[in-house]
Amino acid sequence: MIKRGCLKRQPLFFVSQMFLLIFTKKINARVSMAKTKIVFVCKECGAESPKWMGRCSQCGAWNTFVEEEVVSVKPTGGATSFSASNTIKPMRLTDVQVGAVRRTPTANAELDRVLGGGIVPGAIILIGGEPGIGKSTLVLQMALSIPDRKVLYVSGEESAQQIKLRAERIRSATTDNCMVVSDTSIDRLASHIKECSPDIVVVDSIQTMETERVDSLPGSISQIKECTAVLMRMAKENALPIILIGHINKDGQIAGPKILEHMVDVVLQFEGDRNHMYRILRSIKNRFGSTNEIGIFEMLGDGLREVANPSELLLNEFSQSLSGVAIAAAVEGVRPFLIEVQALTSTAAYGTPQRSATGFDLRRLNMLLAVLEKRAGFKLAAKDVFLNIAGGIRVCDPAIDLSVAASILSSNTDMAINQGVCLAGEIGLSGEIRPITRIEQRVGEAAKLGFSQIIVPRFNRISDLKKFNIDVRPVTRLDEAFRLLFA
Repeated sequence: MIKRGCLKRQPLFFVSQMFLLIFTKKINARVSMAKTKIVFVCKECGAESPKWMGRCSQCGAWNTFVEEEVVSVKPTGGATSFSASNTIKPMRLTDVQVGAVRRTPTANAELDRVLGGGIVPGAIILIGGEPGIGKSTLVLQMALSIPDRKVLYVSGEESAQQIKLRAERIRSATTDNCMVVSDTSIDRLASHIKECSPDIVVVDSIQTMETERVDSLPGSISQIKECTAVLMRMAKENALPIILIGHINKDGQIAGPKILEHMVDVVLQFEGDRNHMYRILRSIKNRFGSTNEIGIFEMLGDGLREVANPSELLLNEFSQSLSGVAIAAAVEGVRPFLIEVQALTSTAAYGTPQRSATGFDLRRLNMLLAVLEKRAGFKLAAKDVFLNIAGGIRVCDPAIDLSVAASILSSNTDMAINQGVCLAGEIGLSGEIRPITRIEQRVGEAAKLGFSQIIVPRFNRISDLKKFNIDVRPVTRLDEAFRLLFA
């Protein structure tokens, strides 16, 4: 027999099941409307393709397509604007009023040198470098030391407590105008800026930022493009300088689309070896200054220290002469400094001789070894050759070719070069010493550090030799330089 209570409850059961079925169908319909799709995006130009292609049809780059999962772009009520009113109107170029650009000094002479004198209002500065090289330390030191300016430090990688511990470690807090927030939302960043009214904003890092208008993971090409566009609009409309910290990939390029470097105003590369204490801040792009400047820092336990005269730190202080060591007068950008080139040659223990270079291009080293054997008559085909630029820095100046060749020959013959001799010259494939740039700055730097003689190319003309207290020896070929060194 069926109880009466069960018959009374059956209509309620069927009604609840019907409502549940209708609700489930509506949810499934909404989910089906936001279907995810897979697209392939070019890292160089941002072009999209439904399938992977080896070569981009827009920019012609090879192997630049990466896979991205895109759901849909959420509709917004309109374009986000951070200005009070839209008063931008076209005007004639002749009617544009240009005044003196008021740069904000950063209380860091090396950083100001690379930026061109300070931070320009409304500029977006991108600083890239390897993990652990000191990007966050450099920017935090700047934020704590800049006078009479309120700085908002937005970190997507560290908490406020971790930033506080780093600030106590570097012990450079000379101002209390640094505000810290740990957030990864670009949409909430606008409210933070309205609340704090900062003079400078630091974002660490751009790859961790995300916006709700793009349904993809942080660090993807779509997120980086959208977040950078929002920051750029915010900076230009409010004349607010923004400093971005960026990661780099395994190829040494800044992670994300190549358009990121086109959107920003300044691109700085922080280079160096984590096993050495010297760091180089190099300008890759600068709309407000020269790209020929570099800044040199020394990594210490309490932060980064500016190196005003790198020549004194990059030279060996041994009193006795050592074989395989030559001093080169190098120039990075417009800044001359002297470096120590070390070489070691030995008989190859295996069938194939080893070639190793630290801080110097290995392909150029092989070219110089071929020139020494073919044009100068030195048998180095069966020798292991190891080359090192002292200090852990990397030099791309071709004018150190003569110092590299001299250090290799000095190690091969076990004859030391006089400590008072400096060299500068580019070596051609025929064994000639080719002219170099900024010869007077190189000679002046060597004379300032007390060198008694410098060997330079003969085709370089120096306007006034009397103003330099140094003996300048011009040479034309390799054999002339070697006779001066090992006579």
